[in-house]
Amino acid sequence: MGDLRLPPLWRALLGGGLAGLAPAAAGPLTLIPGLILLWTVSSRPRLAALWGGLAVLVSHRWLLGLHPLTWMGVPALLSLPIAVGLLLICSLLAAGLLMVWAQIGRWLDGRVRPLAQALLLALLWGCAEVWLSGSPLFWIGLGGSVLPIDPWLAALARWIGAGGLTVLLLIWAWLIVRRQLLLAVLTLALGHGLGAWLLSQPVPQVGSLDLALWQPSIPTREKFSVERQRRFPEALQAALDKAAAADVSWLVAPEGTLPSAWRTGLSDMSPPLLSGGFRQVRGQLRSSLLMLQPGGSSRPQPLLDKHRLVPIGEWLPTGLTAGLSAVGGLQPGSPSRLVDGVTPSFALAICYEISDGHALAEASAQGAQWLLTLANLDPYPLQLQRQFLALSQLRALETGRDLVSVGNTGPTALVRSDGSMEQLLPPGREGVAKATVQLHGQTTPYSRWPDGPLLLMVPLLLLLERVQASR
Repeated sequence: MGDLRLPPLWRALLGGGLAGLAPAAAGPLTLIPGLILLWTVSSRPRLAALWGGLAVLVSHRWLLGLHPLTWMGVPALLSLPIAVGLLLICSLLAAGLLMVWAQIGRWLDGRVRPLAQALLLALLWGCAEVWLSGSPLFWIGLGGSVLPIDPWLAALARWIGAGGLTVLLLIWAWLIVRRQLLLAVLTLALGHGLGAWLLSQPVPQVGSLDLALWQPSIPTREKFSVERQRRFPEALQAALDKAAAADVSWLVAPEGTLPSAWRTGLSDMSPPLLSGGFRQVRGQLRSSLLMLQPGGSSRPQPLLDKHRLVPIGEWLPTGLTAGLSAVGGLQPGSPSRLVDGVTPSFALAICYEISDGHALAEASAQGAQWLLTLANLDPYPLQLQRQFLALSQLRALETGRDLVSVGNTGPTALVRSDGSMEQLLPPGREGVAKATVQLHGQTTPYSRWPDGPLLLMVPLLLLLERVQASR
């Protein structure tokens, strides 16, 4: 209930630390206590900002894995300060957002009833997370923090998405702070019961697809060395041979596998290749999903370009073209995540586009029958891979689609439409794995309406409060 015997400063520090431990780890076990402590200091914007900054400082500590950056030409003395600086920027951004949120709460205090105030603040937070998930930032919100520990609650995302889960978590924490324990427990039990029922309702299948997934496990720091580039064609051919022996429809390779100058065709005995790679468009470099057909052209066919680029790494907001990645600056492609140039059609997320549930839901409603995500999460630690897989589970639940994840060093996994997951290859180990993807055509409520109902509830609640006040 938020131990009010603790000084407010300690409540903010403890709550932020608990919330930071939630994503892909403790989940609601630390997230709800952290939110309870947040509500107890929500009338103090500076303490709310401290809560938010510490939460991101803990949850996004994998950013320190960028160090050392000497392989990109960054001097050794600057490498650690740059990595720490990026983490601090993310932390400060979260602190600023929480400060604004708390200021809005103070402005609402006395203008609306307490329950309406809590609902409005929860809805604003949920809407903000939806917006942030489509921004250039990799944002792990409250809704994305419940997995993998609580699949029953996460199953509600099939109806209300990650933003709706955020609203529920905040309201449950508020009810506990207000000592409405019976109502909190009953609604919490009801939510989990509905989620369990949803998980027991299988999404109808319309077919299946056999894939081979290649995890090259090439350290990013070594990728552009002469020796690695010399050995790459041989490694790719070995993966194609394994895929051919497995009798699959495609071999899928991760983000950034093929260089922009790749011009080698496939033999007639090879399966088609779907691979992340780079291509030049009117002198501009793009990260894309490329396809090579056996016996066809040696020039890869582009299927879809990456839309959300990594700030500073792949894109600089100053208008400069170079970033801190090995390939320099990139240009974004279309925001649509639907790949309909192949059969069966699917939705694609490259790297942290996996955090944008809205875009993948729209692609599912437009005909995508399964989801594919390609990533290169090296040199980050395994913490990021676990967070990436938790978001993948949430996307599968929201859309009612099987999801295939292929990473350079991992994660390489198959996530079913009910959120259950099979890790196909261990992190950091080269290999080829076979996956059978079930195809689905039914549209979930979230795919049909995404976040429209959530956005609509804010003005609707304000209107109801105005009508109530006029009586």
